Amino acid sequence: MSGSDKPGLMPVEAALARLLALAEASEIFESERVSLSAADGRVLAEPLLAELDLPPWDNSAMDGYALRLADWTGEPLLISQRIQAGSAPTPLQPGTCARIFTGAPLPAGADTVEMQENAVLAEDGRVAFSAPLSVRQNVRAQGQETRIGDSVLPAGTRLGPIELGLAASLGAAELVVRRRPRVAVLSTGDELVEPGLPLGPGQIYNSNRRLLMAWLQRLGCEVIDGGILLDDLELTRAALGALSDVDLILSTGGVSVGEADFLGMALREEGELALWKLAIKPGKPLTCGQFRGVPVIGLPGNPAATLVTFGLLARPYVLRRLGVQRIEPLGFPLPAGFTWHKPGKRREYLRARLENGRVVPYPNQSSGVLRSAAWADGLAQILEGTTLAEGDSLRFIPFSEILG
Repeated sequence: MSGSDKPGLMPVEAALARLLALAEASEIFESERVSLSAADGRVLAEPLLAELDLPPWDNSAMDGYALRLADWTGEPLLISQRIQAGSAPTPLQPGTCARIFTGAPLPAGADTVEMQENAVLAEDGRVAFSAPLSVRQNVRAQGQETRIGDSVLPAGTRLGPIELGLAASLGAAELVVRRRPRVAVLSTGDELVEPGLPLGPGQIYNSNRRLLMAWLQRLGCEVIDGGILLDDLELTRAALGALSDVDLILSTGGVSVGEADFLGMALREEGELALWKLAIKPGKPLTCGQFRGVPVIGLPGNPAATLVTFGLLARPYVLRRLGVQRIEPLGFPLPAGFTWHKPGKRREYLRARLENGRVVPYPNQSSGVLRSAAWADGLAQILEGTTLAEGDSLRFIPFSEILG
């Protein structure tokens, strides 16, 4: 990975472009075949091709009566057969109609379906139709969704319930997906303590690793708990060396140019290190480098800064390494429920939620306050150099767009 960078604040788009370029240079191409039940959240390694027409045959979109429109002169028609979904009809007898139900295949010779609400059944068993008819009405055509050989889902598609349902409709019991990325998550600093242990003087509980490990698992990663790196160069070097078989080392906190920056020292000695200062708030410092050939991304240590930088920068990097092309979260223009008088030099992402159709930020936007994100629905984006009056439009990114 690249070393030195020009001084100054790097725009968010530039940082993301660099990360995506690095991801594409180390894309994970290895694949495996998994069952549909194991494919949720995985990424297709090859296109899903249709091996049958869908629907496989013309079928009825309504409960009603199938007929050949040319046979209908306005007079009632005799019912010659009854066709339910899952049955195989016989060819339609000329001058008759067939009682048919939704999803059932049309009999050969029929080209029209009239819904039962527009039909009157007489005592002699004939059916009269009360509304004008048109050819192919209420008929779902064979192959209207897919034709044999169609590429239904491209490689790089992230699979969710809808995609898995589509694959099942085509008869696919298994899919070829990219292997899971192996991501090691570690934290740095003597001040960090695992939940459940007593706190010593000046210590705090480590929240970042739990946040990131759960998040990475949602992204379909195999997560390795790298633990807490104490402030010791030899211990840091040994811990990093033990992670030689992972695809990414993801750290939080502690990478800078300070004399107690042992993670940074290890990266400089046996790899590469670039410390970027981003035009983003929270989360200005972000580290990118490698240790003995293994990519390393270092996120800021404050919990809200970890959340923002992982969601907007590291998450797209992980997905792009799997070949996913659509990595930009959807954002929606919504009216601000607050004012913003001080234009900043950095792009700000406020933890916020919707109240009465307007975006309202959490009162305390400190980067150390994770409670703000638990209260919020998403992130309100305020561009550099921008002021807002109440009611002005801003971009709101729901957490649902980045957490999965």
